Amino acid sequence: MEYRHLGRSGMVVSALAYGNWLTHGGPVEEKAARACVHAALDEGITTFDTADSYAVGAAEEVLGRALEGVPRESIEIFTKVYWPTGPNPNNRGLSRKHIMESCHASLRRLRTDHVDLLQAHRYDFETPLEETMRAFDDLVRQGKVHYVGVSEWTADQILDALRVADEMRFDRIVANQPQYSLLWRVIEPEIVPLCRREGIGQLVWSPLAQGVLTGKYRPGEPPPDGSRATAAEGAEAIGWLMRDEVLRPVQAFAEVARSAGYTPAAVALAWVLENPTISSAIVGATRPEQIKQNAKALDVNLDAELLQAIDQALDGAVLRDPAFTFSPATRP
Repeated sequence: MEYRHLGRSGMVVSALAYGNWLTHGGPVEEKAARACVHAALDEGITTFDTADSYAVGAAEEVLGRALEGVPRESIEIFTKVYWPTGPNPNNRGLSRKHIMESCHASLRRLRTDHVDLLQAHRYDFETPLEETMRAFDDLVRQGKVHYVGVSEWTADQILDALRVADEMRFDRIVANQPQYSLLWRVIEPEIVPLCRREGIGQLVWSPLAQGVLTGKYRPGEPPPDGSRATAAEGAEAIGWLMRDEVLRPVQAFAEVARSAGYTPAAVALAWVLENPTISSAIVGATRPEQIKQNAKALDVNLDAELLQAIDQALDGAVLRDPAFTFSPATRP
């Protein structure tokens, strides 16, 4: 495993992180979930990403039980706050009340006295940014959170948060969690340059484009049984990718990867990690062998010829426009 600093912070994270959106507390039995977590540890993965809203807290509970007995100082546990965690109007957003209560609930579910990174899962237009940043800073000062970050914020929103932190002498954001893959490159024009300048590391989700970049989905054919595209929530999240205009170029990419002696998944992950602003790429799994296969990305040699062949294969299927968005419900 390779290890990298999280942005300009002193904390080191594994280049591949284990995430449990759409798996723990849902379609994956707890025994299988624990096996996946331990497979991740066996591969040298030390960074585990979750959120209070995943399976309405159940994902944190499963992860907490799976990591029980693992020396706390040997791993990094990340979680998030924003999406609803209950029916009350205060069970959502980035108010001081919800941040504090959500953090304490996450600590109980994760069976730990601190998280290494707490991220604002989206931007809250109804709460003053100063209130959010002060609550985050108070949790840092209390020792319940080591670092703070955001997920899916725009460049302007990140810039505003940095300004508030500097003016009020709060802890600065050190991490951003955006979507990023060979097919989804919308962070490159604005987010990446800003974060490089400000020392913010990228913890990217969906580096395999919901599994599409593995090549298992074929144009004109139904998705394989048991795949993410056949599950209710997964099908909603993956829908935009299940078009022949995307799947045909992906099959060409998969052939390029195999001709080079690699799996498509390994090449797709290696491509993401080639970007120097990426601190870690988050991968999920329903079976332990998927973790072992993903770890092979660290052995891929992306020479200039292979990179050119990849770009040619995927030409026309890549999204780069920062203004392009989907329904918030379809994004982790």
